[in-house]
Amino acid sequence: MTLQTFIDDVEHVLGTTDDEHEITKLVADLLSALLAGDYRLPPEFTEPSAEHHVNYPLHIAPGGRWSLAAVVWSPGQRTPVHGHETWGVVGIYSGSEREFRFAKPAADAHEPLVPLGDQVWTQGQVTVCCTTDDDVHAVAAVGDIPTVGIHVYGADIGAIERRRYDPATGEVTWFSSGWNTPR
Repeated sequence: MTLQTFIDDVEHVLGTTDDEHEITKLVADLLSALLAGDYRLPPEFTEPSAEHHVNYPLHIAPGGRWSLAAVVWSPGQRTPVHGHETWGVVGIYSGSEREFRFAKPAADAHEPLVPLGDQVWTQGQVTVCCTTDDDVHAVAAVGDIPTVGIHVYGADIGAIERRRYDPATGEVTWFSSGWNTPR
């Protein structure tokens, strides 16, 4: 499967349903097929940063309707606890990541987040990372090599405002992750 075929197939899915649980199931199947095939990211989209994880845009649909990104972590890097405000599907292109999930608090809650457990995802595995009703996690790169994920989101993930949570207090701050430019 080519990247353009994947993009066209996601567009087809989005044209046939607006149920995000169905969308994430179908997109996960497509992403599994992409990872199982001979698709290779250009090397510049797999380069980590020593300072923080990076988000390289592979495709942003017109109007920011959805986006496709290569997200790269150096070993040991970790995201803060955050939400996405949209649906998302992640496939591990290389390396491994540990996902720490939390119960989504009520909008007005100001108490510690409730951990729901963690899962290690490895090369070739695909997960639904979020839907708007289940959307709080942190991710850490584990192992000795950079972790590269291919992420598909139901919005321009680099541009939308998202929640960052303090897991000890439940306090929310808002952020926009932005996009990185490959070298």
